[in-house]
Amino acid sequence: MLLRLFLIFSVVPIIELYLLIRVGKLIGALPTVALLLVVSLAGAWLVRSQGFVILRRIQDELAMGRLPAAGLLDGALVLLGGLLLLTPGFFSDVVGLFFIIPPTRAVIKQFLGLWLQNRLARGQFVIRRF
Repeated sequence: MLLRLFLIFSVVPIIELYLLIRVGKLIGALPTVALLLVVSLAGAWLVRSQGFVILRRIQDELAMGRLPAAGLLDGALVLLGGLLLLTPGFFSDVVGLFFIIPPTRAVIKQFLGLWLQNRLARGQFVIRRF
């Protein structure tokens, strides 16, 4: 766990800085900042539109008396993608878009389902009731 935190908080910012410097050298400082702002605004619009679609789907599932597990997972992934899009940097923007766009989000959900299934099969998840 400590290694994962180290990678997240040290390697990812280095990647972000590297990409910002490379793009800044290629197109200039002002266009780079403008591009980051445009991507953030487009991401905010995409998060909002996908959020409303997911909210409607959750409401429909609840109205039919079913547990909206897939919709809740979609909502969590879109929220995470929105947070990544608000973080300045090109790497986090690309990863955030993967969490927001429905086809790539479906792939991520399949991966999470397999990961959860493997953890449950190996007994690595403990569910406690309080």
